[in-house]
This record gives sequence, structure tokens and C-alpha cells, in this order.
Amino acid sequence: MKYNLADFSQMIDHTNLHADASFGDMVKLCNEAQQYHFKMVAINQTQTASCAKLLKGSEVHTGAAISFPLGQTTLRAKTFEVHDAIEKGADEIDYVVNLTAVKNGDFDYVKNEMQTIVQLCHDQGVLCKVIFENCYLTKDEIKKLALIAKDVKPDFIKTSTGFGSGGAKIVDVKLMKETVGDGVKVKAAGGIRNTDDFLAMIEAGADRIGTSSGVKIIDALSKRFAQGHINSLELRADGKEAPKVDVGTPDNHETESEYDLWSDLYE
Repeated sequence: MKYNLADFSQMIDHTNLHADASFGDMVKLCNEAQQYHFKMVAINQTQTASCAKLLKGSEVHTGAAISFPLGQTTLRAKTFEVHDAIEKGADEIDYVVNLTAVKNGDFDYVKNEMQTIVQLCHDQGVLCKVIFENCYLTKDEIKKLALIAKDVKPDFIKTSTGFGSGGAKIVDVKLMKETVGDGVKVKAAGGIRNTDDFLAMIEAGADRIGTSSGVKIIDALSKRFAQGHINSLELRADGKEAPKVDVGTPDNHETESEYDLWSDLYE
């Protein structure tokens, strides 16, 4: 598949999720997103109204992060955040799964949470991305989450918040894409700061890249295109099958009695 510079720009979620981000930082973020024709600005939910106003009339989406970055809020709290963000102008939602539920092996809860939030977003015509936070997960847990997503069908599954102990990894992107197939897209985020990493994530199967280095990446790609006298790059050639990834063996979860002691943390 061939990608030109405009295609690459449209794959970027231009990101500022810092706790101390000011209104001036949001103005800069939104101006850059419009100048470079990025797909979305990725911001904390409290910045939603400001960014939606700054981007009004443009093609750049406003993406609110929900239960960010830990995912450790109840479903009721998450749905309130989603409602509030959409009401204030968000047209994309990135929410973090309940990692306590994942670690307890309660994938029924995880599926119900995903179905509820995805349906809420889709009823409002809003894209929904599910953040796994892979740095805290085993390969088996990543695959189980991806299989749930394959059934529920959010628009994207996403590797990371960028605030955990690790960011996006090529092996995880390949595993996620291999598991969901064409029905769900993959977003890679966390630690993607240069052109080579950006291209590698796309080659691995990502269709959206979350990064605070989008301007730097597109400028470098533009220079590379000019120096090479080219107007496109070919990645993920048609018919190319993603390499198989060893997902390991299922983990041993807590016993039922131990699980019952922890379940009230996320009910």
C-alpha cells in the first residue's frame, strides 16, 4: 500500500496530555493540527470544550481521553465522562480499560464495559478507541482483549496511554492486528518520537499513531520525500501477512475467593 505525505498526516493524533497543559498549549496544539492536517488532537477530557471551539470549522477531530491514564474508575464514572466529553464537542473517545478487571480475569466485565462505551459513542456518531495499556499485560491478556474487541467492534484498539511503564511495541501492534483482523483498526501510542518508529508501527499494522512529535515526524518525512524525489512510500504490501506472534500460555489468575475480595474495587 502506498502512502503519501497527506496520508501520513491523517494518521496522526496530535497529542498533549500533560497535567500542566495550559490554554496556550491547547492553542498551539490545535493550530499545529490544522496546519499539518492531522486527524485529531488527543487531550485530557477537561480540555475538550476549549479544543472543540478552537477547531470549529476545521476537519481536525477533538479526541477526549477517558478514565486516563489508569482506567481505574467505575463504568458509571466512565460513561459520565464520555457523555460529558461528547456534550462538550468530542468526536473521538479514547478510554482506558479497567486493568483491575483484566488482572482478575473478569473478561465478562471488560466486555460489558467495552460494549457499553462503544455503543454510547456510536449512538452519537463518535469514534471509540479502547486503550489496553500493554506494558502491564501479558501477551495472553492482550490477545483476550483483542478478541473481545473483534466481537464488540470499537473503531480502534490502542496500545498505550504513554503514561505507563512502557509504550508501543511492534510485537504488540502485530499481535493486536493479527487478532482483530480488518474489522477493527489499531492505534499505536507511547514513545513514538521519530520517523523510523512511526513508519515501523504502520508497517506492523497501525492505522493511527498517537504522538506529541507529529510536527517533527512530518517535517522529517517531507524532507525525506524531497531528497529522494519521491511522493509516496510503500508499506504493508498487498497480500503481505503479518508475522505470527507467540502469545504464550494462559496466565494463572487469582483463586475465586481471592478474586471476590478484590472485585468491589471496580463494581
